[in-house]
Amino acid sequence: MKPIFRFTFYFFFIINLIFAESADIGNTIPDLKIRLLDGTTTTIHELVDDGPLMIDFWATWCVPCKKLMRYLDQYHQDYSSDGFKVLMINTDTPRSMGKVKSYVRAQDYKFYIGMDPNKTISKKLNGMVMPTMILVDKGGEVKWRHQGYISGEEIEVNNQIKQLLENNLEETFED
Repeated sequence: MKPIFRFTFYFFFIINLIFAESADIGNTIPDLKIRLLDGTTTTIHELVDDGPLMIDFWATWCVPCKKLMRYLDQYHQDYSSDGFKVLMINTDTPRSMGKVKSYVRAQDYKFYIGMDPNKTISKKLNGMVMPTMILVDKGGEVKWRHQGYISGEEIEVNNQIKQLLENNLEETFED
C-alpha cells in the first residue's frame, strides 16, 4: 500500500474515533438539524416521529454509494406505508453542490437528501467512511449500522429494515 493511502486511511480512522458521538448501536441518536437539498430544514427526531429511519452518508465521487442509493430509494418507497424513511446525507464540498443537485434530479430519487458540506453531521455520527448506514427505530435508538458497500449487501440492508419494521409492529400490538 502506498504511504499516502495508508496515511489517508489512518487519518480518517482516527478522525472517526475522535468526533464520533452517540451513533453507536443501543444509543439514542442526537437530534441534529439538517438542511435538505430543497432548502428546507428538519431534524432527525422529526423524521423518526412516523417510524424508522435509515441515515446514509454519501458523496458524488463514491461509486459504492451510488450503487447502494438505488436500493435505498426502493426501500424508502416500498416501506413508506410503515412510516419508514431514508435520509441520504451528502458530504460533498460546497463547490460540488451543483453536481449533487443535478445527479439527484437525473436519478429521480424519492428519499430525503440532507446536505453536510462542512461534515458537521458526519463527524458527530461517525459517518466519515462512505457509505455509512445508520438504522434508527421510531424511538430514536440506533439499531444497526454498517460502513461500506459491496454488491449483495443490499439483501442484508433489506433484512435489517424488515426486522426493525416487524419489531415495531409487534411493539404496537403489545401496547
